[in-house]
Amino acid sequence: MDNLEQTTRSLWGDAWHRLRRNRLAMICLGIVILYTALAAYGEVVYRWHQWKDITPSYQRTNIEMQYLPPSPFRQPFALEGDVDAGFGGRMSAGLRELTRHPLGTDGLGRDVLQRLIQGTRIAYMVGIVVSLIAIPIGVILGCLAGYFRGRVDDFIVWLYSTFAAIPGLLFILAIAMVVGRGLLGVYLGIGLTIWVGLCRLIRGEVIKHGERPYVAAAHALGLGHTRIIFRHILPNVFHVVIVTFTLMFPAAIGTEVFLSFLGIGAQGEPSWGIMISNARLRLWHGVWWEMAAATTALFFIVLAFNLLGDALRDALDPRLRTGRQ
Repeated sequence: MDNLEQTTRSLWGDAWHRLRRNRLAMICLGIVILYTALAAYGEVVYRWHQWKDITPSYQRTNIEMQYLPPSPFRQPFALEGDVDAGFGGRMSAGLRELTRHPLGTDGLGRDVLQRLIQGTRIAYMVGIVVSLIAIPIGVILGCLAGYFRGRVDDFIVWLYSTFAAIPGLLFILAIAMVVGRGLLGVYLGIGLTIWVGLCRLIRGEVIKHGERPYVAAAHALGLGHTRIIFRHILPNVFHVVIVTFTLMFPAAIGTEVFLSFLGIGAQGEPSWGIMISNARLRLWHGVWWEMAAATTALFFIVLAFNLLGDALRDALDPRLRTGRQ
C-alpha cells in the first residue's frame, strides 16, 4: 500500500511526505518560520518609523539605562528614583523595568532584543536580495552551458572558473570600495560571487537531462530551444535550485555579518555584525549579553538552514523515490 501511494504521489508531494517524517527537519523548518516572522515584524517596525519620520526606539540612547543585564540576571528593585514612591511604587516600576528589556541593554541604553530583531530583518534582506541576484545568473548560464554545449559551454565554464579563482572576500571588498560602504556593496559583492556553485550544478543536471527521451521528443516535435530549456528541462532540475537556496541563504548572512563586523557592511543599522563588533570590547567588563544574543541568533539560523537543506536534498533525490542507488 505504501509503495502504491508513493508511485501515485508527485515528486513534490513525495518530497513533502519524506520531509514531514523527518522530525529534525520539521524543527528546523519551524525555526526558519520563526526567524521569518521576526524579520517581517522588524520590517514593519522599520517602515513605520520611516513613514512617521521619527527615530526608532531601538536607536534611541539612554545612558541611565546602559548595561542592564537580561531579566533573569537583574534585581527588579535596584533602580534609582523609586524609593520616594513607596514600596508599591518601587515594586511596580521595578517589574516594568524587568520586562522592558528582557535581553538587557547595550552601552548606550538601547534594547538588545529590539536591535536583535532588526538584525534579523537585515539578515533576511541580504539573503533574499543576494539570492535574487545569484540564482537567475547561475540558472540561466548553467542552462545555456548544459544545453548548447560547444563554444557556449566553453565560454561559460571559463567565466565561472575565472570568478571562482578570484578570492571572494577581496572581490566583495573591491565592489564595496567602488559603490561605497553599505548594504548595496554587500548585495552586489556577495551576489556576483556566490552564483558559481549553482551554475556548476545546473550545468551538470541539464547535460544529464539533455540525453533523456522527453528532450528528444521535444526536438522531434519542433519545439524551440527556449521552450525546451525553460518549460521542460528547468522544472525537472528546479529541486537543485531549492536546495542550493537553503545553503546560499545562510552563507550570504554569514558573509554580511563578517563584513559588518569589519565596518564595511551595514552602516548605522543594528546588524548582527555591528552588535558583535560593539560588544567584543565589553566582554572584559562582564557585559556578555549583547554578544551572546547576536552570536546565538546567527548560530541557530545558519544551523537550521543547513540542516533543512540537507533534509531537502534527501527528500528531493529522485533515486530515493524510484528505489535506485
